[in-house]
Amino acid sequence: MPFLPITVKEMNQRGWSQADFIIVTGDAYVDHPSFGTAIISRVLENAGYKVCIIPQPRSESDYKRFGAPRLAFLVNGGNIDSMVAHYTAAKKRRSDDAYTPGGKAGARPDRTTIVYCKKLRELFGDIPIAIGGVEASLRRFAHYDYWDDAVRPSILIDSGADLLMYGMGEKHIVEIANRLNNGESISTLTDILGTCYSIKASDFTHISGSRECPSFEAVKENTENGKKQYAISCKIQQDEMDAVRGKTLIQKHGDTLIIQNPPMPPLNEAEMDKVYSLPFMRNYHPSYESQGGVDAIKEVKFSIIHNRGCFGNCNFCSLAFHQGRVVTSRSHESVIKEAKEITQMSDFKGYIHDVGGPTANFRKPACKGQLKKGACADKKCLAPTMCPAVEVDHSDYLKLLRELRALPKVKKVFIRSGIRFDYLIADKNEEFFKELINHHVSGQLKVAPEHCSNNVLKYMGKPPIEVYNRFEKRFYELTKSANKKQYLVPYLMSSHPGSTMKDAIELAVFLKRNNMHPEQVQDYYPTPGTISTCMFYTGIDPNTMKPVYVPKTAKEKAEQRALLQYFKPENRQLVLSALKKAGRYDLIGTGKNCLIAPDRNDKTVKPQKKRTIRNIHKKKK
Repeated sequence: MPFLPITVKEMNQRGWSQADFIIVTGDAYVDHPSFGTAIISRVLENAGYKVCIIPQPRSESDYKRFGAPRLAFLVNGGNIDSMVAHYTAAKKRRSDDAYTPGGKAGARPDRTTIVYCKKLRELFGDIPIAIGGVEASLRRFAHYDYWDDAVRPSILIDSGADLLMYGMGEKHIVEIANRLNNGESISTLTDILGTCYSIKASDFTHISGSRECPSFEAVKENTENGKKQYAISCKIQQDEMDAVRGKTLIQKHGDTLIIQNPPMPPLNEAEMDKVYSLPFMRNYHPSYESQGGVDAIKEVKFSIIHNRGCFGNCNFCSLAFHQGRVVTSRSHESVIKEAKEITQMSDFKGYIHDVGGPTANFRKPACKGQLKKGACADKKCLAPTMCPAVEVDHSDYLKLLRELRALPKVKKVFIRSGIRFDYLIADKNEEFFKELINHHVSGQLKVAPEHCSNNVLKYMGKPPIEVYNRFEKRFYELTKSANKKQYLVPYLMSSHPGSTMKDAIELAVFLKRNNMHPEQVQDYYPTPGTISTCMFYTGIDPNTMKPVYVPKTAKEKAEQRALLQYFKPENRQLVLSALKKAGRYDLIGTGKNCLIAPDRNDKTVKPQKKRTIRNIHKKKK
């Protein structure tokens, strides 16, 4: 099956005079199941609809390329939020974009979904428009916007779209398509799970069992009470993001109400298998070849997604708010079939780069209770300590990996997406751990302790550092017994809410003590839809409604970041400044436990005595 049309010529070659749906997207067109546009377009095609795609439109002629669709425009900002794609955590403009041909930045506008929808309204008038993808999903309520440093209204209001799909959209889009095709107006599609719509407050009738979030007007106030209302709203939204017990949510925006229907149940195994069996080309559109291709395909071309959802639910991560906490997986047969297709690709070299998902070593829900009406609303499954009800079992994942390793033409099967180390170390059966080290690590295994201060880890929703230490110790023991040279590459984050300068220094000392020199560190990035972003904006932990310290000034954030790479010459002055502010002169010197040497003429730092035989003898006396 060829690529779906992105030009009129390609549409004509299929014998179409009009598309049923036109997808307008902020990414280049990559027909691979790691890309939302590819999945939605293939699902619609499989349901019998004609789909054309307009990737990264710039001119009016781009938008008008196919004329008006018979049923609706579908708009998404791309695989990641357009503002995250364009700006670093320091709000500096990025120079590259992996989702654009040739890797060049600037092919999509800031706030892509809003800009595209407004242009479609201008050109096509009152035509049905539905929005989806990460950018829309995470901005479905009034939300703090880091780049504006203010609370913005629901993206449904800002964009002027008719309907918003949140979460993974396969079930939503087919129901929307069928009902539009049967003659229903998009304004009547108010009962579809996993969607949001707007309605005039005067036309609203009470919905039984619904919950109301504080209004946009209440949460946007830059006052103590306004921030408290924002935290309350955030907590309600997080609690109800559950397909089993989630309620309808309502938020006022002036005379308009944003109504969120309960989440759509996740795809079951058979449904996931069907989606991943669709005829993806597993590459970018051939028209991009002359422009240097699309870099985003490189990491996923020979990778396999085997699961969705994440019950890890870290506070800084939006996965649970988008995909939900319940893990669902594909069958072994489905994954093996995809792997066999990969081995037949002309540029396959024998290496499957990843068999993962949001968290690679999850294959099923955390416990049976997650699937019941009485499921926990606000309890984390893994942090700060693992819930006794969590069923720790790697046997099914291990069996799947063994089957993949046994395939002809497969030399190695790596795991490069996140391994949840606390879940792994809790498994009393070390069979998976041993085979992970023997077969599935490509020299380095990426893990995410994120910090070493238990104070910060608490606000991150991560386990205490002692859990990571136990994992690290056992990893190197097993690596040594396997006679291998393999290393852990820990992800670390600076300036997360809750992180004081004392905590940042504690992390620097931890790195020094463990002889760790991270090449890459991440300054905390407040993206829409997370609990951590709520803490960053409000200074309140929405889980407890208690105050939390937030490092916000550019100077302090730079100092906390520099401490993670204290060994780099360019960070020297920032590290000195941070240590002096904290009164940690004991860490400025030439001793083995010091982080940095003092300036030669710095009289605020007492010179340390050299460890000579004479000095040691005096000390003993």
